[in-house]
Amino acid sequence: MSATAAVRRTGARKAGRRARGARGIGPSGWVALGLLGLVAACALLAPVVSPQAPNAVDLSGAYQSSSGTHLLGTDASGRDLLSRLVAGSRTALIGPFLVVTLSTLLGTVLALAAVWFGGWFDQVVVRVVDAVFAFPGLLLAILATALFGSGLPAAVVALSIAYVPYIARIVRSAALRERNLPYIAALRVQGVHGLRIALGHILPNVSGLIVANATLAFGFALMDLAGLSFIGLGVQPPTSDWGATVGTGMAGVLQQHPQEALYAGVLIVITVGAVNTLGDRLTERWEARS
Repeated sequence: MSATAAVRRTGARKAGRRARGARGIGPSGWVALGLLGLVAACALLAPVVSPQAPNAVDLSGAYQSSSGTHLLGTDASGRDLLSRLVAGSRTALIGPFLVVTLSTLLGTVLALAAVWFGGWFDQVVVRVVDAVFAFPGLLLAILATALFGSGLPAAVVALSIAYVPYIARIVRSAALRERNLPYIAALRVQGVHGLRIALGHILPNVSGLIVANATLAFGFALMDLAGLSFIGLGVQPPTSDWGATVGTGMAGVLQQHPQEALYAGVLIVITVGAVNTLGDRLTERWEARS
């Protein structure tokens, strides 16, 4: 067997061990994954599973209690709360998914390029990442909405930029350690192209960490976007959103009708808790296999 083939098999076995470790997330991880799957199913099937139209207004039925017609009651406009919460699961998941996808792609590319090229390029990337990292993501999102108007697109773009340093710093650290391993040096001696090494060996061997941190970032993004919607800078009415529902429900709290804000807040807490639990389990498994 050639040296190149042996190195490749070693790298493949290492990647396989890490992949198996990522799958072993334990009972709490599987419970969290099940909860997230249920929320995702509600988001995908929202038009089917919603008992009523989420934007149907009935001012005569404002703040109704739970009943056979309205299982969770109604809001100040007489809209069915269960339907609003099911519909709101879409924006609650789509926004963070876009933030995590964009920031992870850009952060991973920057990290791999910085590690591989090194030198002045690595120093420039590190300095830029540190500068952006020092700027609060939520404040950047508020500034973006002030410049480009309220709504989900501006908030998603701003938070994606703000989350890039978080992803890039962690991936760079893991990729730098991977680049200094003997099998990478052996591949370079064999004349394997740098891009092939980065994409075919380094990236697969740090993919578990990337997935784990992207999962944790999803929870932060969900909270940030919900906070923006709460203060009226995120998802705009009449579109349903959990953060916006908490915001509009605060008036009901003062009128002894806390169900609107309460139910939406509980959903946010449960979803973020499940995401964080799953992210923690994935991180632990990756560290155990690294």
